Amino acid sequence: MINVLFSARPERWETYEAPLRAAFAQAGLDINLSTDVPPAEVDYIIYAPNGPVADFAPFTRAKGVLSLWAGVEKIVGNTSLTQPLTRMVDEGLAEGMVEWVAGHVLRYHLDMDRDICRRNTAWQVHIPPLARDRRIGVLGMGELGTACARALAGLNFDVAGWSRSPKSVAGVTCHHGDDGLEAVLAHSDILVLLLPATPATESILNAHSLAMLPTGARIVNPGRGELIDDDALLDALNTGHIAHATLDVFRIEPLPDDHPYWAHSNVTVTPHIASETRPGTAAKVIAENIRRGEAGEPFLYLVDRKAGY
Repeated sequence: MINVLFSARPERWETYEAPLRAAFAQAGLDINLSTDVPPAEVDYIIYAPNGPVADFAPFTRAKGVLSLWAGVEKIVGNTSLTQPLTRMVDEGLAEGMVEWVAGHVLRYHLDMDRDICRRNTAWQVHIPPLARDRRIGVLGMGELGTACARALAGLNFDVAGWSRSPKSVAGVTCHHGDDGLEAVLAHSDILVLLLPATPATESILNAHSLAMLPTGARIVNPGRGELIDDDALLDALNTGHIAHATLDVFRIEPLPDDHPYWAHSNVTVTPHIASETRPGTAAKVIAENIRRGEAGEPFLYLVDRKAGY
């Protein structure tokens, strides 16, 4: 019997218990799944940072901590965590992110906000460029960024991507390093942020980098709030250098009632909904990693603690 502790908010247990049990059965795993297992008897922890476990030291038998979240910035610095840590990458999460990003990029590309007609407004016709003439930049070419870049390239956009290390993605012009970042920013009529939150990416979009974007650029951020220097973005919006920003993530969530983003006419706020982990598909990833752990095989999506993702 493999003892698996589920450590997340109570409402998550209600949505994950049945899919996890089904996935374990399908994988042929004999699992004792519970929210209450003595720490010294736990073999694996299914984990969310807002759950009850904060100290991993008592879990001396645990072979792995399997995160339900794609982002791991809230756990990588935990000094009590000595067990292998995996992040969540599942097809449902990726599909949801692709759909959200593509929707907002198309909204900007087609200028949908401008074209929505209301009674007693002027009937005005404008023709947007074709996708092949619209330049899109994607900062962050991990699992989610790569999926979004591929989808946008599939819609015939001119897509450039940036990552810290070299990448190769069919249909996407890939850049890396400081020079590569400048090249992607200069390329981006619409910029999508899908980087992890690390010390290296803190405020990567600041006054200096915002100035590298073309005048009238739009920004879509479903990645992390820490990627943006909020004051610098507000300044760039106020001068008109940045035409509009759609922001799904923020340094403080929920976004405080008095935050300037709420009142800014060129900011769209969404409540961290770009994509959610889907219990059905996520449960299969968890089951596969437990199977791998029991078989002595490498875990999927193992986190590099030094890199922070």
